[in-house]
Amino acid sequence: MKVTLPAVDESSLLTFLANLLNTPSPTGFAMKAVDLAEHAFEKIGGVTLSRTRKGALLVKLDGQRDDAPRALTAHTDTLGAMVKAIKPNGRLMLTQVGGYAWNSIEGEGCTVFTQSGKQVRGSILINTASTHVHGAKTAETPRNEETMEVRLDEETFDAKTTGLLGISVGDFVAFDPRVEITNGFVRSRHLDDKACVACLVAAVQSLMKAGLKPLQTTYLLISNYEEVGHGAATGIPVEVTELLAVDMAAVGEGQTSDETHATLCVKDSGGPYHYEMGQRLRDLAEMYEIPYKVDIYPHYGSDGEAFWRAGGDVAVALIGPGVDASHNYERTHSKALMATTRWVLAYLLN
Repeated sequence: MKVTLPAVDESSLLTFLANLLNTPSPTGFAMKAVDLAEHAFEKIGGVTLSRTRKGALLVKLDGQRDDAPRALTAHTDTLGAMVKAIKPNGRLMLTQVGGYAWNSIEGEGCTVFTQSGKQVRGSILINTASTHVHGAKTAETPRNEETMEVRLDEETFDAKTTGLLGISVGDFVAFDPRVEITNGFVRSRHLDDKACVACLVAAVQSLMKAGLKPLQTTYLLISNYEEVGHGAATGIPVEVTELLAVDMAAVGEGQTSDETHATLCVKDSGGPYHYEMGQRLRDLAEMYEIPYKVDIYPHYGSDGEAFWRAGGDVAVALIGPGVDASHNYERTHSKALMATTRWVLAYLLN
């Protein structure tokens, strides 16, 4: 039987999302973002919270029934970098955390997190950045690990002085998100997948405020290693029968996804998702008049696949809001966020 979906607080969703986007969390250094998510669920109440040994957050919602428990997952870790070496000129060589094109972070501000807790600001540039010095070489320089460097906002021009700042190999480097919300659009780095964490928080808030329970006992895994491929490989309770991954939809040439719709992904680089579960999600979207697209992502993987590859014997489906310029300076719209949140609610209640 159809249940009317409770109202979603869009303002609260966007406020939490902005706070989460502004919390640095490259994979391996996502602790503060996981903390922020945990505090949000604590504030909502009515849930049981725990942490995995890996540092992910597990949220349990008691259901009307407990014969076929479910799980949903979204990840709070993001793209980033680590210090690979301190160069003779005092600048930093980076190694990537997650997969992105080097040119997509050129000119970006960043923060280096030292072992002592000190934060050092800087900018990511090519080593031939000045056109007045290098001429055509500035445009011709390939963007890669060897040519990109962090110029620190400190008076350091040699490796020894940079070392005295407390910076060392292995320090994490977070890119500035540059969050802006205007005309319904949310423009920021790291909408993948903080947008969907915000959708899950908003859905639970809506559910609890309405005094409702999900149909089945449900677990939410807020994972912290998705960008390197093994986020939800562990952490999903063994009794779970199906898993809904909630992650951004890729918008661009050749895709049906757009920034104002939620999307059901039926296949990505790992192959097709579960057909019957996908059909149920389509039916729910039609039932509740949730605007959605269906799409295939050729260069994409999810936490649902990570669980499958680790031996998870469950049905897996994937939904999420359309995000333009994925793994770059991303953008989505509140319409897509609201559609995704309502779709999650429909799934929880049916």
